[in-house]
Amino acid sequence: MWQRLLRLFWLIMLMAGLVPIPNAFADDDPPLTRNVPIEEFQNRNEDVKPYNFDAPPEGIFRSISLAEGFDEEMGVRRTHEIVPISITNVFNPDAPSVFIVFTFYQHLDSFQVSALCYPEEVHGLSTDTLVTQDTMYVALEDDSGYLRLDAPQGGWKPGRYKAEIHVGWKINEISLIGTMRFTVRAEQSTLQPSVSIP
Repeated sequence: MWQRLLRLFWLIMLMAGLVPIPNAFADDDPPLTRNVPIEEFQNRNEDVKPYNFDAPPEGIFRSISLAEGFDEEMGVRRTHEIVPISITNVFNPDAPSVFIVFTFYQHLDSFQVSALCYPEEVHGLSTDTLVTQDTMYVALEDDSGYLRLDAPQGGWKPGRYKAEIHVGWKINEISLIGTMRFTVRAEQSTLQPSVSIP
């Protein structure tokens, strides 16, 4: 009984700081942190991969691709999944639309995804000309979707186009999360050469 009281007394004294800790315990403790610059506690530049806004978007998108069309399939959770048909980044001038089909990682809120299509290397069009655009509302339960870039009046001009992908309720400089690119090939002649019969 007295031994228990004595142990309790020493434990209380030790916790109160009235009894010094023996050196045997103190030697095992790591040394105090030296006075280092704040940069060593922050993300180092060599450890950080810079985000490229001029490449296909990442982060929220599990996959994203350009396609000639899309289809709806029943998913494993009995949800409608949007899947691309004929994935490509080269389209004909008479293509009625260019589709951007994507799947998401799990998200905890609804939002909008938008695409703004500009000519990048198209003869006769300025690079700041908005050719076409589309916006999709993404509900909380959605895990896939698509954007449809309809052909401008008169059809697509041959050349290279870029589609800026924006996420958010408003389109501005901070809503841009990536860029998709596609090419419209020049029209090929479908006329067969004439053959003369002697």
